[in-house]
Amino acid sequence: MNPQAMLRFRTIGLWTILLVYLVIMAGSIVRASGAGMGCPDWPTCFGQWIPPTEEAQLPANYHEIYAARGYENTQFNPVKTWTEYTNRLVGVTLGLFILCMAWSSRHYLKSDKTVFFLALTTLFLVGFQGWLGSVVVASNLQPFKITLHMLLALILATLLIYTVTRSQRDFLTQLDVSALPVRLKTVLMVALVMTLVQIAMGTQVREAVDGIALAQVERQFWRADFPVLFYIHRSFSSIILFTNLWIVWSIFKQFDKQNPLFQGAVALGFVVVTGILAGVSLDRLGMPAVAQPIHLLMANLIFGTQFFLYLGLGYAGNKA
Repeated sequence: MNPQAMLRFRTIGLWTILLVYLVIMAGSIVRASGAGMGCPDWPTCFGQWIPPTEEAQLPANYHEIYAARGYENTQFNPVKTWTEYTNRLVGVTLGLFILCMAWSSRHYLKSDKTVFFLALTTLFLVGFQGWLGSVVVASNLQPFKITLHMLLALILATLLIYTVTRSQRDFLTQLDVSALPVRLKTVLMVALVMTLVQIAMGTQVREAVDGIALAQVERQFWRADFPVLFYIHRSFSSIILFTNLWIVWSIFKQFDKQNPLFQGAVALGFVVVTGILAGVSLDRLGMPAVAQPIHLLMANLIFGTQFFLYLGLGYAGNKA
């Protein structure tokens, strides 16, 4: 395998993974700000490829036009419109990067065909994600479809992480992990399952919050109507915190700063602490809108970082 081609694929892959998380962040900002219907049609926005900046640029009867399509509230709001439009632009950019990644993966056809077919799969998956986004808009933002859209983004990120990590396994096999605790990989697997459970509970809480918001309850009073699942979700975070800190410390004390596993462990510690702090602010500060996207993004990053470490430990020292 040409080292330059391998480096090029890794670079494109890392940028693509970053863009997936930007898409997740942008989508969560759209959801937290209520900007999901900022563009009531898809793929255009108010019938235009570049959305308007003021209401005067729209037809005088635009309310009636969209009411006939089943949308009750289409009051133009430039901030919400451009928030949703930016979300779509990030999604399109992701699609272009995944296309480049799929093209770059052709170099692996001789050395590891799985990398090529995985990259191709992500290309089709991001296309499906785009279609699902149009369904979310057409459904007038049904909470279940929004949640499905976000979970698919998590699956896409996980698949990309596996693809890029697998493409670098020749390098990862050279890492010596003999000094690490024998049970570390098992604990990582448990941590992955715990994070998935926590994300699943979080999506249910999020849907409940959407229902409370639709009831037009003021944000600072939302907490009084939270379901019991919220309190389970909150308590479970303590177990997740201490489990991940043990993982971070076990790796941190064994490697130097240039080791990718060390860097992954530091990243894991950061996103876990940041995610929990964001969760605490949601609980104690009246559900501030700015904390919701951060909390969701950190949850996805926790899973992605854990998954990378699990894969890296699997490849490290395995020269078979």
